[in-house]
Amino acid sequence: MSSLALINEFLGQPPNASSHGYQIDHILEFCHWFMAALFVGWSAFFIYVLIRFRKRRQPGADHLGVRSGISTHLEFSVVLIEAVLLLGFAIPLWAKRVNEFPPTKDAILVNVVAQQFSFNYHLPGPDGQFGRRDVSFESNSNPLGLDPNDPAGKDDIATLGELHVPVNRPVIVELSSKDVIHDFFVPAMRIGADAIPGSRIPLWFTPIKTGTYEVICAQLCGLGHYSMKGTLVVDTPEDYQTWLKERAELAGGAQSAPKAENKPPEPAASPSPSG
Repeated sequence: MSSLALINEFLGQPPNASSHGYQIDHILEFCHWFMAALFVGWSAFFIYVLIRFRKRRQPGADHLGVRSGISTHLEFSVVLIEAVLLLGFAIPLWAKRVNEFPPTKDAILVNVVAQQFSFNYHLPGPDGQFGRRDVSFESNSNPLGLDPNDPAGKDDIATLGELHVPVNRPVIVELSSKDVIHDFFVPAMRIGADAIPGSRIPLWFTPIKTGTYEVICAQLCGLGHYSMKGTLVVDTPEDYQTWLKERAELAGGAQSAPKAENKPPEPAASPSPSG
């Protein structure tokens, strides 16, 4: 880790695990060091003013004001640096993240549906097609509202709280919410976006390190907000295929499980007449 990045580590930033994260880290590093320099400079200037213009040394007020142009040059320099950060780095990076998505044929597609107080993950099955979802089908056993009559959804994978993705492969996420505004934030991947009811918000990232990473909700979404956490597991390609196979077997077993038939109760047998 470079010496500049030490300030990010000191402030609690987790190590980067995504392909684009280094760009965001460089901007954060520069901003933090710039703010530190401003803090030291303005604090020194404040102390100088307190001593230089104390009442004992200058009992009478001077109404002429500042005669030097140094302060004007300093303020202009601060504004110029902030403009360069915003126009030269932040906006181009943001535009690239929202406009240049990877091809869907090469990416892992995931629907993330937030609710109080958990994240639901929905992945297409081997057919590569998402099954239809409708709020009328939602229940405790079907939190995503998957249409049981849609053939495209028979092989879909639905998980709660934990998402697996392969390393070094783009992941395209589509965010939505079932109730209030949430925020899908993965600090290690340097991604985050609001999940808004009635909207589908896309974002993407490419993980470059295997491991287990924390997913948190970055919006105050209710009394249980503190507990709204999840897990992102970045697997090797082999482990990811194993996980997909396990989830597919679980989904197939749940679909093939016999359902209890609602038969009317049989009438009780009448007592035999005594002889």
